[in-house]
Amino acid sequence: MKKFVLFKEKVVDNISQVVIGKKDVIELIIVTFLSKGHILLEDLPGMGKTMMVKAFSKTLGLPFKRIQFTPDLLPSDIMGINYYNQKLGDFLFRKGPLFSNIVLADEINRATPRTQSSLLEAMEEGQVTVDGETRILNKPFMVLATQNPIESYGTFPLPEAQLDRFFMRIKIGYPTKEEEKEIIYNNLKKSIDDLESIITEEELDYLFGNVNNVDCSKDVMNYIIDLIEETRNIGEIQLGVSPRGTIALFKACQAYAAINGRDYIIPEDVKAMAPKVLNHRIIIKGRNKMEDNERLIEKILTTKEVPLERI
Repeated sequence: MKKFVLFKEKVVDNISQVVIGKKDVIELIIVTFLSKGHILLEDLPGMGKTMMVKAFSKTLGLPFKRIQFTPDLLPSDIMGINYYNQKLGDFLFRKGPLFSNIVLADEINRATPRTQSSLLEAMEEGQVTVDGETRILNKPFMVLATQNPIESYGTFPLPEAQLDRFFMRIKIGYPTKEEEKEIIYNNLKKSIDDLESIITEEELDYLFGNVNNVDCSKDVMNYIIDLIEETRNIGEIQLGVSPRGTIALFKACQAYAAINGRDYIIPEDVKAMAPKVLNHRIIIKGRNKMEDNERLIEKILTTKEVPLERI
């Protein structure tokens, strides 16, 4: 597992040159990437969401595209369109920005539900269908979407089906006083253009090929299933976690264990990942803020008996 630890350290150190004090968020993005998932960054404007995504793609050296979601954005604007080429006398396909490896869907909840739903097939199956023809997207493929809080003016809340496609929903949060000082000084001397790509294609092939080899004992697996079951049975929750959410939590624990140098999952991995992976997959009666959902999942975790760690 040394290669996973080295990968994490290299990515975190490189991004930290331009993104100050958010190593925990960077680690969550790494976990999602290794799990072949997508991430929803929900926070107020100006918190560094776009900067973090750009720095991540630059570090990996993968093709990157940014889509600014607006109310007038159409599905064809992001997937691509067939157009008639007069010189050739035939229709050609012009690829949309989804045909990249890292896609930043900026302010995704500013777009209409029709445009939001056009991402479903891409995020779940790694392909898009245009005019009846299916086209495969690049691999690896990752969507990092940013979202303003639902209370903001002019937004369209993401439907449950769309939210469930995201592997994690996380918040960057305000920096500390010292971090904010460093952000100001750093902004004057270091820009994202100064970042270099430090990860090779061979490294990525190894990581993707071995992350699923992380083991999980029967006791820890039962611990995960008991947690999921509780979200479906507790009276406070109107909609519990789907089987897709169960798989996502297991994959997140595998990747988190790997980047922490272990080839097996421990209960602490479940405790660390569950609030981030599950918070957008439940609906609490009368409330549905990220913070409320995370607190309830953490509360459920305290009620479950923790299996003994493997020594």
